[in-house]
Amino acid sequence: MDAAELRNKTPDQLREDLVALKKEQFNLRFQQATGQLENSARMRVVRRDAARVLTVLNQKAAAAAKSTEAEA
Repeated sequence: MDAAELRNKTPDQLREDLVALKKEQFNLRFQQATGQLENSARMRVVRRDAARVLTVLNQKAAAAAKSTEAEA
């Protein structure tokens, strides 16, 4: 998942993606704790994807705030 893909999504779609990533992150942590985790590198990928989604969400929020500020 790259940032260019994420910028084309709506904030609602981004929030849904974030929820899915957080659930996957929880499941991976649970697998690690029980010794069932096969691909430990996936944890890093999921964590970074979640951070990427949050970054794009914050950028969109800042842009929206700036545009409403300019209108007022």
